[in-house]
Amino acid sequence: MYSTNDDFLDDLDFGLPSSFQESNDDFEGMCQELPTSDNMCDLIFRLAPVEGNEKFVSNLKNDTMTKKLADFKKGTTTLGFVYKEGILIAVDSRASMGSYISSQKVRKVIEINDYLLGTMAGGAADCSFWERRLAMWCKLYELRNGERVPVSAASQFLANMVCQYRGRGLSMGTMVTGWDKSGQGLYYIDDDGTRLQGQIFSVGSGSTYAYGVLDSKYKWDMTKEEAIALGREAIYHATHRDAGSGGVVRVYNVVKGGWQKIIDGEDVNKIHYENLNAKGLRGDGNETNQGVL
Repeated sequence: MYSTNDDFLDDLDFGLPSSFQESNDDFEGMCQELPTSDNMCDLIFRLAPVEGNEKFVSNLKNDTMTKKLADFKKGTTTLGFVYKEGILIAVDSRASMGSYISSQKVRKVIEINDYLLGTMAGGAADCSFWERRLAMWCKLYELRNGERVPVSAASQFLANMVCQYRGRGLSMGTMVTGWDKSGQGLYYIDDDGTRLQGQIFSVGSGSTYAYGVLDSKYKWDMTKEEAIALGREAIYHATHRDAGSGGVVRVYNVVKGGWQKIIDGEDVNKIHYENLNAKGLRGDGNETNQGVL
């Protein structure tokens, strides 16, 4: 058992795991480090087969023939905030690449374990891959130490992993949240290895619209019902104004005993017309004549 989180990190050579080196030969070390399984190849992150792959993306951008390949057009809205009774996570469900909408049913909340949640913004494959890797490490931590991994340690491990691939084409803007011995924890991690702790985060192309709602209505001592309503409203307004966001609203609430799935999927169009009806706007073109506008 380790007395502090830092002792555990030092013991694992946390800042630079030996299994994450540029040479493909070192992937054998990863397989020895983790439990064997039939789909172990799914946990191996392949680098671009070029020289100097740490400059892979920048080289694509500097070449007039390939610069569009590195112009990642993404769209999403995810948010999280800490309040008195827990942590509220809300997301949309649209997957898009520029003007092309590939899905309206993506699950952008990644259930790392029964106590930790992650969110997905940026590249869906990158977020899914690295947070699955994080889930496996969290399980190993529990087996070795007989206790749950602190939220701060989990977020730091994720940040250190992706930091080693800076400049190699990762696209991530994720949040990791949970409730441990020190209380609520909400962290933002991106593909550069940036790690920030905060009370309110919103990530994605629709985040500015979500922030507008959160900044005007957020308060620390709100009830669970008020927090759910705020997260739902913020995602709805973001999907209404941002073309890259849409689909359904999903809401999770994290409390001391673990996370709770509050809204599994509510159509944003349904929320939109509910709001119109509440304002007396039916969308039939007669609002001006009726004196509503």
